[in-house]
Amino acid sequence: MMTNQKHLLSFFFILSLAGLGSIQLSMAKEVIRIPVGVVLDLNSSVGAIAKSCMTTALSDFYAKHAHYRTRLDLRTRDSADDIVTAASEAWYMMNKEKVQAIIGPQRSAEAKFVMELGRKAKVPIISFSATSPSLSPSRSPFFVRTAFDDSAQVKAIAAIIEAYSWLEVVLAYEDTDYGNGLIPYLVEAIQEVGARVPYRSVIPPSSNDSEILRELGRLNSNSTRIFLVHMTASLGSKFFILANKAGMMSEGYAWIVTEGLSTFLDPVNSTTMDSMEGVLGVRPYVPMTKDLKDFPSRWKQPNKMTAGLNLFGLWAYDTVWALAMAVEKVGTTGSSSMKHNTSRVINLASLETSNMGKNLLETIPSSKFQSLSGNFQLVKRQLEPSTFEIFNVIGNKERIIGYWIDQQKGLSRQLKYDNSEAEKSDVKRRLKQTIWPGDTTDRPATKKLRIGVPMKEGFNEFLKNNNISGFSALVFFAAVNEPPFPLPHDFLPFNGTYDNLVCPIKAGTYDAVAGDTTIVANRSSCVDFTLPYSESGVSMVVLMEDNERDNIWIFLKPLSLDLWLTTGAAFIFTGCVIWVLEHRVNSEFRGPPEQQLGMIFWFCFSTLVFARSSRKVVNNWTRLVLIIWVFVVLILSPDTELRCKLSLNVNSTEIETFIY
Repeated sequence: MMTNQKHLLSFFFILSLAGLGSIQLSMAKEVIRIPVGVVLDLNSSVGAIAKSCMTTALSDFYAKHAHYRTRLDLRTRDSADDIVTAASEAWYMMNKEKVQAIIGPQRSAEAKFVMELGRKAKVPIISFSATSPSLSPSRSPFFVRTAFDDSAQVKAIAAIIEAYSWLEVVLAYEDTDYGNGLIPYLVEAIQEVGARVPYRSVIPPSSNDSEILRELGRLNSNSTRIFLVHMTASLGSKFFILANKAGMMSEGYAWIVTEGLSTFLDPVNSTTMDSMEGVLGVRPYVPMTKDLKDFPSRWKQPNKMTAGLNLFGLWAYDTVWALAMAVEKVGTTGSSSMKHNTSRVINLASLETSNMGKNLLETIPSSKFQSLSGNFQLVKRQLEPSTFEIFNVIGNKERIIGYWIDQQKGLSRQLKYDNSEAEKSDVKRRLKQTIWPGDTTDRPATKKLRIGVPMKEGFNEFLKNNNISGFSALVFFAAVNEPPFPLPHDFLPFNGTYDNLVCPIKAGTYDAVAGDTTIVANRSSCVDFTLPYSESGVSMVVLMEDNERDNIWIFLKPLSLDLWLTTGAAFIFTGCVIWVLEHRVNSEFRGPPEQQLGMIFWFCFSTLVFARSSRKVVNNWTRLVLIIWVFVVLILSPDTELRCKLSLNVNSTEIETFIY
């Protein structure tokens, strides 16, 4: 009996195992694999690292979401760093392999072409590395960027330039869509902080060492020693090695690199890092979470790659997670209507549209999760950055010297913004100490402004040459003191015509001219003038239609009433002083009161026209008073005569011309 029971239990156990196996087999059959194309340059460090990160992302995602019914099936193709090849591979996967989305391509120039294929086939093109601002998701309905637009970093770069009071910055960038797309944004941001770009160095990616060294020689011939480099890691690494060889990584130089060379954890190889001593870099801030710390232990670094994990690898990892979540939400409601076409010849007319692609395009932007690179949230189908970190290359390491939080808060030493820092204009208080090229802490300065000053005689009220003073000089000093940063300058005297002084500004001989330079048409064609600081306009001499010439009191007009009264009082006072000094020692100043009163008035008024008086003075003090009075009369008489002559009759018509 017991034996039969054991056999019965064994039978039921076998049946249960068979049932469980059939259930698992049924569940396995329900898993739906969604083909997704991947177009990368597998021979580049970015492409190889991104492919490895995406493989790790698939493993991590489905280990955490084992219950999902869908699985991404990544079909990787090599673009071989060629636009036509990238487009051909994308078209082939859309037609033959019926992919529902494409991750990539890697470069902006390639993405521009593939985006049009995606629009034609209604297949989302999701790029984690095509960061050029010329590629806008708003203008390309089937383009999604799971990375930051390069233009997001220009405000942080401009804040650094403003903080260090640099007036000129030379741009060096690669001649690609990636390089050219950011330049208008950079120039505008630099000009907004009061600096300018005197020279731009454009370097094709295919340039050899001798060509790059020749261009570095042109850069070194300029007086500006502040350089901003916008290149990818492949060209930028070669550029800095050759710059170090040319002696341009020494004291007195300053270098800033954009996000392309500021990738995460290990931006470039050790040889390049040695050549970048003292360089400043700007890159998006990535919080060091527990998942990010643990990720390198799970990530398998490509064997042929010496560079470590970078920011593009993190974005590739996050892209796979976002797409896997979107595919699960969309499900199999519209798999595809694409035809199976084995032809390798690109024929746009043969592209069939994908029903699932449109649903994916609507679902991916709504994905929100805590990713390796931070909070994954798309705004207008691309990542929206808020904080950038500023680092300084010291040896083979990078030292964080500050953060740019946003446009309102600006630079800060700490990630946690301190409101008191808003009032700190000193860069030493808003950024940590920087080690510049040449292993020095002395900040490289922009060259001094060359200010031309005309050497001339006369009109010293406008400009005095010996000590640079006068009204024009005061206007200049007020202008250079207005910016919140210093404007070092040197005055260069010029002995010649004003035209020969102004025109050399266009040629670069002078940066500006300070002086009483008249704004005329031929000079305006050479330079830009400031607003006139003296009143300008048209003046006219007009005819008067009044009867002033018939007025018998017109002779009183040259002098004001106060001056007439003062002069009369001076006459009477002088006469009284002379009478007091003379009437006791001079018999001619004696007599009846009415005679003495007449003498007082007559003696002073007679000197006005130098009439010889019959009265003689004998007191020396009287003679001294008369000498002083004669000088007063000599000043007053010609002035009165001139003022009277300014009221003239010209052709029987009086012109009002009075000077006061």
